[in-house]
Amino acid sequence: MSTSVKPGLLQRLLGGSRKEQAESVDRLPVRIGGMELRRTAAVPARVLGFDQSLLWVVVLLLAFSVVMVYSASIAMQDNPRFGHITATTFVVRHVAAIAVGFVAALLAFQISMDTWERLAPWLFIASIALLVVVLIPHVGTVVNGARRWLSLGVMNFQPSELAKFAVLIYAAGYMVRRLEMKERFFRAVLPMAAAVAIVGGLLLAEPDMGAFMVIAVIAMGILFLGGVNARMFFLIALILVAAFALMIWTSPWRRERIFAYLDPFSEDHALGKGYQLSHALIAIGRGEVFGVGLGGSVEKLNWLPEAHTDFLLAVIGEEFGLVGVLTLIVAFLWLTRRIMLIGRQAIALDRVFSGLVAEGVAVWVGFQAFINVGVNLGALPTKGLTLPLMSYGGSAILMNLVALAVVLRVDYENKLLMRGGRV
Repeated sequence: MSTSVKPGLLQRLLGGSRKEQAESVDRLPVRIGGMELRRTAAVPARVLGFDQSLLWVVVLLLAFSVVMVYSASIAMQDNPRFGHITATTFVVRHVAAIAVGFVAALLAFQISMDTWERLAPWLFIASIALLVVVLIPHVGTVVNGARRWLSLGVMNFQPSELAKFAVLIYAAGYMVRRLEMKERFFRAVLPMAAAVAIVGGLLLAEPDMGAFMVIAVIAMGILFLGGVNARMFFLIALILVAAFALMIWTSPWRRERIFAYLDPFSEDHALGKGYQLSHALIAIGRGEVFGVGLGGSVEKLNWLPEAHTDFLLAVIGEEFGLVGVLTLIVAFLWLTRRIMLIGRQAIALDRVFSGLVAEGVAVWVGFQAFINVGVNLGALPTKGLTLPLMSYGGSAILMNLVALAVVLRVDYENKLLMRGGRV
């Protein structure tokens, strides 16, 4: 008696048809030279070599920044202070800065971390040279009484933004070289403190105290994360805070800004040093929970100064309310934490320089975002610091994207090593 088995059943018992087996194999990830390749019917082979979630959060923040810079600057054509401009002047410049920053980020990503470590001292020297050049009369561009920009024709470049990145790279390399001395506080810290003091002196001459604060925090953060003696670290932090307090107290206009922060709506300050803060608080108050809607801000209609730069968050708060502000804060918290984890992963792989660089970028982005949000919400005194990846400003966007590209390079090299490859 013969039995027959249907071909379909036999194929299922044996594991499927040859075509199905081939497709199944084709869907499996393949590792070649430390890189993971995948192929599906709809997606060609690709290299999964860096943190894509980090990249997409950055892209979304940049896209949102384009919308908000346009919304915040659309009425500036009515302000004679800006000359003959159109409603799209600032957003076109912002998009151009993002495009230039994207190209620079692609180039920065191609440079290995070993090369960055070798370039660190030269990059630091170049940043100091530019900080000197910007102070030369008729070379540096003066805006609102501060000489901070170099005119490059197509855009103005701010050397202080390069100095943030240069100090970060240099401090990371310095800690790797002085790793065996990290318990000897003076031998480990004094040379780095002298380097930061030189940069700080040049920045205060512009003046740009905000950039100096960020650079000091970046350097101190890298020293702390690099393992410098904790008690001595907190001592130098206390000295630094006292130094900043002394600079504020001895400067009448800085001292007046602090008094205005304490009571921005008083008669003495409402039309003076407290003007920006009072209108920022009015904007955020108008937004309430869900905002007045995109484009509905009243404060951006030439009431709130610098609405497209330092006080962009106030416009976001007015148009998107508490929900919009909290969403943005959560995005920056996630971004900072993710970058910090990439740095910790690099240190776990015994790549100390790469890890300190990534953690330094996290300190930079996190601290500057914290200051900007605090200023806009009236929790901190008014300080001219932009919101990373969001505010209008070509130099800031450019260096933010370069720094984040270096973080993606760190993550790429981490993944390459974990998959058995070589950097």
